[in-house]
Amino acid sequence: MLLEALSSAILGLALSWAATHRLAHRLPARPLVLSTGVAGALCGAFVMHSALEAGHLLVVLLGAVIVSVASLSLLLRPAGRLRRRSATA
Repeated sequence: MLLEALSSAILGLALSWAATHRLAHRLPARPLVLSTGVAGALCGAFVMHSALEAGHLLVVLLGAVIVSVASLSLLLRPAGRLRRRSATA
């Protein structure tokens, strides 16, 4: 379990670091992004470990990556301004 937790935390940190470098203009502050990525990965690993029990390291890490990416995607802001048309146009 310790190896799963450490591996998923490293994966979450790597994913959030990559997201801050690629999408820095669309994300909030870097500490929030980094902690969200790690927390999402740890939650995903916990859920997958609880569902599958021990012995499925790759599947647990896949679940960690999925939940980490999903939680990071919730932090994204729109790229440009939203253009709203008036009702009379």
